[in-house]
Amino acid sequence: MLLRKIFTKEEAWLAGQMTIKAEPVEAIAERVGLTVEETTKRLEKISNKGGVWGRGGHYRLAPFIVGLYEAQVWNMDHEMAHLMEDYLDEGGADFMKYRPAIHRVVPAQGSVKTDWILPYDDVKKVIMANKSFRVRDCICRVQQELLDERKCDLPMKVCMNFTPFERPPSDRDITKEEALKMLDDTEKAGLVHCVTNIEEGFYYVCNCCGCCCGILRGITEFGIEDSVAAANYYAVIDSDTCTGCGLCVKRCHMKAIALGEGVAIIDREKCIGCGLCVTSCTFESVRMQLKPEKDIIHPPKNFGIWEQDRLKNRGLI
Repeated sequence: MLLRKIFTKEEAWLAGQMTIKAEPVEAIAERVGLTVEETTKRLEKISNKGGVWGRGGHYRLAPFIVGLYEAQVWNMDHEMAHLMEDYLDEGGADFMKYRPAIHRVVPAQGSVKTDWILPYDDVKKVIMANKSFRVRDCICRVQQELLDERKCDLPMKVCMNFTPFERPPSDRDITKEEALKMLDDTEKAGLVHCVTNIEEGFYYVCNCCGCCCGILRGITEFGIEDSVAAANYYAVIDSDTCTGCGLCVKRCHMKAIALGEGVAIIDREKCIGCGLCVTSCTFESVRMQLKPEKDIIHPPKNFGIWEQDRLKNRGLI
């Protein structure tokens, strides 16, 4: 039902002939028995709906997340929102069980000691190295809004992507300075930075909440403890200076902090290392601690390795 909502029968058939390997349109046309012109026309329509990725005359099948789902931000309506939710409820959420995780958490700026910050966690540095920046509504909050299930009033237009090359002008363009400011603003609002779970070449920053984000809901609703790759840091409370104000409890999307005997207590098993408790504590009673070397898990080097690892772990190759 969900695919029928998004694609025509002809589009679904052609997408079914694609693989995750980017192929020249000429090769695809020969395989499916269509002209290059007709194949290109159909693939561009599918691409506009998020079903395939295309660049420079080469096309490949897009994943469901991150890919097809996010592309529905402009097409999402009440019916599609329910179909998406039905898909998750009926077992679709199982895609979050496979390793490596789709997303990994990046700690809030300034929450980790400079000499501890791992290169792939310095999202500000990554943004500084890119040239083109765009922002759009968070698809997860759009969907939850249409379901009348949204439990937060956190900012909507915070889904940021960027490239190392210039792109044609868009009404979604923002400057590098605005992109950096968005990092600050989303942290103040209490949103968790999440990026592709790779070391090099990630091209977006999601700013997530535990009540709407499909990935974080893997933990908060579907009981998939490792649905997101936690940062290689964890929060520690100084009980001598903690006043028990409870702000960190409110800021924690994972319910990893609770008040006990007048001070905040952190459940390290639930902590994903987002650092929001650190940046919000006016008494400086919370700090981030680097995990022991034996517990540090480095993400795959790039998207190609990440994708192959997931396919192996799913038994598909």
